Amino acid sequence: IVKVTSFFDMEIIGETTDDAVGEAFDKSAKILGLPYPGGPLIDKFAQEGNPKAFPFTKPKVPGLNFSFSGLKTQILYFIQKNVDLNPNFIEENKADICASIQSTIINILMDKLKLAVVETGINKIAIGGGVSANSGIRTTLKEAEKKYGWKAYIPKFEYTTDNAAMIGIVGYYNFLEGNFSNAEITSKARIEF
Repeated sequence: IVKVTSFFDMEIIGETTDDAVGEAFDKSAKILGLPYPGGPLIDKFAQEGNPKAFPFTKPKVPGLNFSFSGLKTQILYFIQKNVDLNPNFIEENKADICASIQSTIINILMDKLKLAVVETGINKIAIGGGVSANSGIRTTLKEAEKKYGWKAYIPKFEYTTDNAAMIGIVGYYNFLEGNFSNAEITSKARIEF
């Protein structure tokens, strides 16, 4: 979660302590045996399911940070236990499982967004990256506009490109221009701004 007060004034006020939202969807899909990228498939199946069929608990992370590692572990154990009892459990309940996973992830995000609005007074919300294509997230933010008086900035579907694709295209153009880094450069997954 980034608080933006002007184009040049941004402050990270909350972030994931492990996986990004898209990774939480993809890794949950992998547990279900769905191919990569699994996030869009969870979204597709979720539209046919009951989001309250299998209630997963939300991790209790203080402040505006969030985590999905506990949720993924909970999903893994839930699936293992139920597949042991019924080998066809996933196939017979795929839509409900996906709807329950998606609902839980969205509820985690919404809890943090509501807290961020209360703490900052800022009620203009923008989303981006590949996960902004998720129909559940898009619908929930549109509903929040009406319910809470927020202004949600949701990119058109064709602009919901995955962040990795954006980095890839930048790398491609740098390659074409012959811009290369030397071997002494070290990449950082969590760069400080």
